[in-house]
Amino acid sequence: MEPTSQFQILGLSLVLGLLVGLQREVTHARLAGFRTFPLITMFGTLCGLLGLTHGPWIPALGFAGILTIAILGNLMAMRAGISDPGVTTEVALILMYVVGAYLVVGPLPVGIAVGGVVAILLHLKPELHSIASRLDRNDLQAIMQFVLVTFVVLPVLPDRTYGPLAVFNPFTAWLMVVLIVGISLAGYLVYRFVGPRAGALTGGILGGLISSTATTVSYSRLAVFSPGVPVAIAVVIVMASAVVFARVMILIGLIDVGFLSVAAPPIAVMSIVPAVLALIMWKRLGPEDQPVPEGPGGGGAERHRNPTELKMALGFALIYCALLLLTAAAKENWGDRELFLIAGVSGLADVDAITVSTSQLVKAGKLAADQGWKMIVLALVVNTMFKACVSGVLAGRRLFGRILLPLGIAALAGLVLLLVL
Repeated sequence: MEPTSQFQILGLSLVLGLLVGLQREVTHARLAGFRTFPLITMFGTLCGLLGLTHGPWIPALGFAGILTIAILGNLMAMRAGISDPGVTTEVALILMYVVGAYLVVGPLPVGIAVGGVVAILLHLKPELHSIASRLDRNDLQAIMQFVLVTFVVLPVLPDRTYGPLAVFNPFTAWLMVVLIVGISLAGYLVYRFVGPRAGALTGGILGGLISSTATTVSYSRLAVFSPGVPVAIAVVIVMASAVVFARVMILIGLIDVGFLSVAAPPIAVMSIVPAVLALIMWKRLGPEDQPVPEGPGGGGAERHRNPTELKMALGFALIYCALLLLTAAAKENWGDRELFLIAGVSGLADVDAITVSTSQLVKAGKLAADQGWKMIVLALVVNTMFKACVSGVLAGRRLFGRILLPLGIAALAGLVLLLVL
């Protein structure tokens, strides 16, 4: 290795060690601080450089030495009467030695990223502990179930197509489940930390990320017991419905960017009115209207269901596969009327499945992009009006009157686009 490259690697190891050491020094770490960490990181780099010419036993001996230092440091702490000395600094020492050695043989950006992540994790200790303390068993179960569907189930599924229409791919189908569940889980966890009383606008945005239909049902029921603040509830429902359009565009973009360029303009047109009117209604809310009112049990809005439940994941997978097969069969054997009938019926419950299945077919070349965006827009039209009707049935005319204009205009815009384009 050229001397210039060696100096570059040593300089990077010095900077990374100083970064982590500074954080440990500020927190008054017992074992190592601002001087020790850069020494350890550069020691790892020198062992890695020597290992290039004298064999891997040199970095191995260096690692054993660092491990011995960490063990002796803990023994000395226990002799000094520290009953729970902790091992964070010791683990950081070992890891930074490995980072220093890795810079010699691996890509520099990877080593730099690992060193930066170590510093960030050490610095964010209070915030991470705060997050962990606020998670209950149900939240942890949601995270573990997402790990199950993503890192256990997905890798074992075959990545090949089956069936006469050659559209069913188990791996792709479950990947779509992971995509939907991941978006919903993110909204669910943020909602858990923000809380239902954080404000109407935030509640609507997070509700749209989790499930706009479930949000509409939940807050419509709540409106029955809160006659004084229907505007705040209307803001939640309208904003959740507006977020659905953005969510649909995100799903399309993640599956097929080319299709997004065709589908985004009409979907964006539909989203403008409800988003703008939701913001206007939110601006007119007084301070007393901002909190979401409590129901008869005092618990506020109903807690959103865990979006990672296997029953829900399997249900979405079945609906997605059914729509995929029906749409492919309609395209192959029937006509446009059947295609739009499938899209309209699917929009009664949810638009995720029809969005994902249609985008997959467009990407595979089994459905024209012009037909695809029209199917999704029709599903959005039906879903938007369905939520307005559900809200009216559950909460009555007062809430229905407040959400009918923004949701009705969005649905009307979609219908006009379907007829004109």
